[in-house]
Amino acid sequence: MTPDGTGAPGAAPSAAGSAVPAPRPGSTGSGDADAAAATTAAETSGTAALAHVRARSTGPLTLGPGEAAPPGMVRLGRGDGTGLALPAWPDGTTPSLLAEYQAAPVAVERSGETRRVLAAALKCCWSDLTADPWPGTPAPVDDVLAAYRALIGRSDDLMRNWAVGALRRLHDSAWLVVADGTVRLGPRCASWPAASHAQLRELVRRLPGPGEEGVPAVLPVAGETGHDAAAGLDLPEGVDDDLLAPFDERRRAEVVAAFMAVEHAAEPVHEARFPALRDPVLRRVLAEMLRRRGRVLVSGRETWTSGYADDVAAEAGTALGEAERAVLVLVLVHSVAIPRAEGLLPADSWLSPFPAQAEELRRHTLLPIGELETALRTLRHAGLVTQVKSGEEAGGYVPGPQFHRLTPAARRRLQEELILAAGPHTPLAAAVRARRR
Repeated sequence: MTPDGTGAPGAAPSAAGSAVPAPRPGSTGSGDADAAAATTAAETSGTAALAHVRARSTGPLTLGPGEAAPPGMVRLGRGDGTGLALPAWPDGTTPSLLAEYQAAPVAVERSGETRRVLAAALKCCWSDLTADPWPGTPAPVDDVLAAYRALIGRSDDLMRNWAVGALRRLHDSAWLVVADGTVRLGPRCASWPAASHAQLRELVRRLPGPGEEGVPAVLPVAGETGHDAAAGLDLPEGVDDDLLAPFDERRRAEVVAAFMAVEHAAEPVHEARFPALRDPVLRRVLAEMLRRRGRVLVSGRETWTSGYADDVAAEAGTALGEAERAVLVLVLVHSVAIPRAEGLLPADSWLSPFPAQAEELRRHTLLPIGELETALRTLRHAGLVTQVKSGEEAGGYVPGPQFHRLTPAARRRLQEELILAAGPHTPLAAAVRARRR
């Protein structure tokens, strides 16, 4: 920000022609101090926004000994002084608020099995119901699978395979930590609000425990090991309170509801259902809440969602590996670029009813089948591709709901990248390369 150039006795003209107070000999001018403070605040805000972006894309951030969590984030401390940081929600809300507005959250693959496996892990790891659930105690993977089997009343191989897949999903999303044949509650379990602990305790009391029979061993998943009874939880005070405090309870709740909707709903939400998206004043507050997290509002036809701010996203880089990026390009080429070239899709659409067939992906990649399947699983979990059925065919993959969140600049960049990937020797590709030079 630039300080106002108000004139004052003894003021010296600035380079821009405005007047700022002349500093006394040996002192720092107030204009310099204000500029320095503004620069420091901007740097702090930018660092915090980048931290939020990385936590959203890669999971909880690792903190060094004594390192504080960035603004607006919860610090989960370990006994050795290190810790983890994960974003805190305003007013202690959670994405469960979406149910009140009938807005669907991002779908979880085999959500029923995933919830039941998480419940079984909670039964085994939350050994002291008088304490908070996190961090809990480690439990053998076999015990968790046995508790899951007791919960569903089935023990066939299909159910066991689904449970193993759910363990991997929960580990990848930091709800559980699976390593060396043990399961621990992950850092995201610390985000459960204290008000929900009584309900969780009642749930755990009702759940059956693991049976006596053993189950086949599960391959260990790379992750952190060890457990510290001295783990602690440091909650930030008044997240976004400086922005929300001027409003009464009703309008404050409207802003928070709109924030949760644009950040966590699977599809863009219609502004008719969220007053804060229609009111320009409340929408500016919402935009500032998002800016602090490296996010921006993305508008459609009377619909809204959120996406990564272009400058922060460029600094954060991509969280995808080379194999995932290659497979994503294949899906986009076959489900978007080819139908668009045939006139079946509008030029600005990134959602497609034309799935890239699984066999087509196998035929056009040099990746081994195992790596291809792993990459597709990672992309599905990230919401970048969606698996669909295609009549009597084996089904295929189309761009996922995350493509709703592209900013105009991101859409243009992706369009150019797709041109370079699908037709690197075409005149259009040459024009893209020339423009970038």
